[in-house]
Amino acid sequence: MTTMLTVLLGLLLSRLVSIDAQVGVCYGRDGDGLPSQQDVVNLYRRNGITRMRIYDPDQATLRALKGTNIELIIGVPNDALQSLNDQGAANTWVRNNIQNYPDVRFRYIAVGNEVDPNNGNSRYVNFVLPAMRNVQNAINAAGLRNQIKVSTATYTGLLGVSYPPSNGAFRNNVRGFIEPIIRFLAGNNSPMLANIYPYFANPNSNLPYTLFSAPGTVVTDPNNGLRYSNIFDAMLDAHYAAQARLGGGNVQIVVSESGWPSAGGNAATVGNAGTYYRNLIRHVRGTTGTPAKPGRSIETYLFAMFDENRKPGEESEKHFGIFSPDQRPKYQLSFS
Repeated sequence: MTTMLTVLLGLLLSRLVSIDAQVGVCYGRDGDGLPSQQDVVNLYRRNGITRMRIYDPDQATLRALKGTNIELIIGVPNDALQSLNDQGAANTWVRNNIQNYPDVRFRYIAVGNEVDPNNGNSRYVNFVLPAMRNVQNAINAAGLRNQIKVSTATYTGLLGVSYPPSNGAFRNNVRGFIEPIIRFLAGNNSPMLANIYPYFANPNSNLPYTLFSAPGTVVTDPNNGLRYSNIFDAMLDAHYAAQARLGGGNVQIVVSESGWPSAGGNAATVGNAGTYYRNLIRHVRGTTGTPAKPGRSIETYLFAMFDENRKPGEESEKHFGIFSPDQRPKYQLSFS
């Protein structure tokens, strides 16, 4: 009997690990010649991609997702945050974009993306937490508290210290913004969403370290002796350390974006991008975790589904897609 229970428990745990280890893909629409929303959802399904992130409540996408069992991160765009500081507006937003789609599997609501006191999104800083609270109130009133978690998407630019990872800390002028958000997440048992890009951490300094292809330890944290063979883990653990300093030691981090461009910048090649995506998928789906958070898979969303030629910024920003707009895969990736 004991042996049978052990076997059953092992099967259950392996099943839970496989569920948590599913890798999602972000679906942006800032490009010309992209497929219709229905064709995009069909492409997700054909490739066994079971999680999606979108950046606004696009109704055609939500209709296409009905009945598919694809789990969704739905975004509140930054320019909508101020309006959701009104509880009535937040109630309407949840009713129109969540409750009206009972056959869509919503996982998280990302209230804002990369809002930062130090960048062009600084004008939204005061609107993020009130919008999160109002959306949470609306979710609670709809009886969805245990099904859908309310969060916001941050990024590594909020950190003032990231090396060694255990010294991770938010910038001084970010703490007043991010600490109440962290405490809100902890109080609601919600994860922090974080966009983590080794590509933007000077990949030419040690390319294998950024591509998960270093043969062994590259960095040892002098504070705790933890050994790092890839910078993705170091960046993620720095985020965890920064959160812990502000009362968020138990707030899980979901990697809401990570990717590598195939053109337009240093080390931006099809070969490097393919290597990064394949190794990232293998790493986060496993149960190695990070040195500071071992023994767990890392919920991660690849950025992005398609190249988006209308994205502003550096040329590389236009080349993060894992598919071309004609739906041809740029890399051989396995999601199942």
